[in-house]
Parts: sequence; C-alpha cells; structure tokens
Amino acid sequence: MNQEPIAHTSEDGRRQPLYDHLTGTAKQAAEMAAEFGCAEWGYLAGLWHDLGKFSPDFQRYIRATSDTEAHIEGSKVGRVDHSTAGALYALEQLKIAGRILTYPIAGHHAGLADWESDTTGGAALSQRLRLTDKLAAAREGNIPPDILNHSLPTERPKPGADPAHWIRLLFSCVVDADFLDTEAFLKPDKAASRENYQELSNLLPLFSDYMRKKQANARNTKVNRIRAEVLLRCIAKAAEPPGIYTLTVPTGGGKTLSSLAFALHHAVKHNKRRVIYIIPYTSIIEQTADQFRTIMGEAVIEHQSNLDVSDERKDS
Repeated sequence: MNQEPIAHTSEDGRRQPLYDHLTGTAKQAAEMAAEFGCAEWGYLAGLWHDLGKFSPDFQRYIRATSDTEAHIEGSKVGRVDHSTAGALYALEQLKIAGRILTYPIAGHHAGLADWESDTTGGAALSQRLRLTDKLAAAREGNIPPDILNHSLPTERPKPGADPAHWIRLLFSCVVDADFLDTEAFLKPDKAASRENYQELSNLLPLFSDYMRKKQANARNTKVNRIRAEVLLRCIAKAAEPPGIYTLTVPTGGGKTLSSLAFALHHAVKHNKRRVIYIIPYTSIIEQTADQFRTIMGEAVIEHQSNLDVSDERKDS
C-alpha cells in the first residue's frame, strides 16, 4: 500500500497521518510519565500503542468506511484489532521487561487485562500475546524504521518498587495521551477548551481571602478559636517536606477548610500541580465539592458516581 497510513478520519473528511498520531501520543505520554520517573517507558508505550494500524486490513477499513469511530476496537463488523501488535513488539524488543508495556498497550481500549483468567478467557493477556499474526500483519504496512528502532528505556523501578504500580501509571498515561491527541485532531475546539487551567498559586490567594472574610465575621466562641488554631497549625505544617501527614479533629472542628489550607500551601511551597481529595460516601463528596467551588469556582473538578453530567458546562 503506497498511500500514507492514517490513524483517524474526521466527519469533514480530514485524515490524520498515523505517524503523527504515534509520535504525538508518545510525546504527551512521556511528559505525563516523567512525573513518575518513567518518561522513556511512557514514550515507547505511546509510540507503539497503535502499531496494528499499519496493517493493510486496518488501512483498508478506515479508508473505506464512513465510521468516524473506526479507530476504536470492538465487536462491530470490520473493526480491526490494532493494539495487540504493539504489545507483541514490546515483548520482542524488551523480552521479559517488555511485559511492563504489554499491559498498557494491549489494554489502551479495553482496559488492563489479567495475565491468566478463567473469566476473561481469550481476552487474557497471555492469550492475546499468542496472536503473533497481528504483529506480522502490522509489519506488512512498512512501519517507519525510527518507530521500530527507537532507543529502549534505561529507567528502572527503584529497589522495592512495585512494577504493577508502574504498569497502572503507564496505562493511565498512554490512555490519556491517546485520547488527547485524537481529540486534538477530531475536535480541536474542544481540545482548546482544556487549556488555561488555573495554577494553584492563583487559587491560594482566593482561598486566603475567603478565610480572612470568614474569620472576620465569625463570633468569638471557643469552637471558633479552636478552628482558627487548627487552621494555623495546618498552614505551618504545610511548609515541611513532602510526606504523609494526618489530621485528627472532631466533627465541627473545621477539617475540610483546614485540610485544604494545608494542601494549597504545601502544593505551592513544593511546586505540586494538583490537589486531589479522595473521600468516602458520595454525600460527603458533594458537600466538599460544593464548598470548594464556592471558593475556587470552575477550578474544582468533581468525579463521583452520582454526578449529573447532563449540564454542558460539565462536559469540558
């Protein structure tokens, strides 16, 4: 096939070159994975995640169909397994260490698979890696040498680190990078709306101003004096080195706002990029998210099972 391989087709007939998609996904995955010390692994996961799209079968299908989701694997007639090839190639190049990449590459559409499982059967990763014809088919598409021969990673998990943790992180990186690169091509307007997030250094003054006004209007009671003391201690502790901290305060003692004070001050002090709250019970999540939105507006992203996403403002 002499035509340039493509990865996606848009509703208006545009075509994204497969090479651009692989290298674009690789760059974004590497940037994300650098936060965890595995940028080189992230780059390869992104670079090889769609090797199967080089296969003549996939290229014939995506060029002939009007299905704008032809790039998504699934049971729909004609859709081609394009994730197994990259997993096989990672194993071929990295041997046993390649298993770190086989999981996120093979699972970037369907999710992380079990290695062996009575319930997943043929979907188990060990079974999929027996489908060597998938890699052979991809190679028929004349994969560019710089994709196949990219330097192998030198990074290694630290002694005592759990490789499964790396696998999950890499999976998250390659899935996000794949989605974002695809979205940038198919829906550039929506992709542009993801920019210009508020920095935590801009949110901290909003929080501090809110707390000053709240305390100025608070009555001089014993409970409020205790709340103020808890707040000051949390802010003081935020200057200490990153680690594990606990906050034990009775109900009504101001834990929600004091913990946010610690989180914002600590994050700004140590150049952290996100504050993530993980809370049991959806009712408490909703209350906390509402409280934080009162202070920081749209900078708060709420994610829980009861969230109503019918509001288009929540779709970005």
